[in-house]
Amino acid sequence: MKRVRVLVANRPRLMRELVLAVIADQPDIEVIGEVQDESQLAEAIEDAQPDILILALDEADKRVAQCGFLLGRYPQMKILALAPERNRGVFYWATVDVRTKPLESSEAGILRALRERPSLVGAVHN
Repeated sequence: MKRVRVLVANRPRLMRELVLAVIADQPDIEVIGEVQDESQLAEAIEDAQPDILILALDEADKRVAQCGFLLGRYPQMKILALAPERNRGVFYWATVDVRTKPLESSEAGILRALRERPSLVGAVHN
């Protein structure tokens, strides 16, 4: 069984300890590290290559500031953001949606494809 590799970066310390206690005895989840200083987060992710990063959700209605950067850099990783004082959590992940469109095999078809701004309408999921 492949274990889910988790990096925990919650603040405050008490929240981090509660999260660790919840997942400590799970046979399919492995805590591969803790980050106590947010400035060390990117380096810790680079070193550990977690499947899931658990961090604090500061504002309930806003995406965690680092999500876009981190998911752009590590698209295979998922982020679980928790806000215990509001009893709220959000799960973030990135997807790559590859689409295709038949191309006319001619000079005109190649040039049209190079100039076209593809839309989602009429494209085929692969």
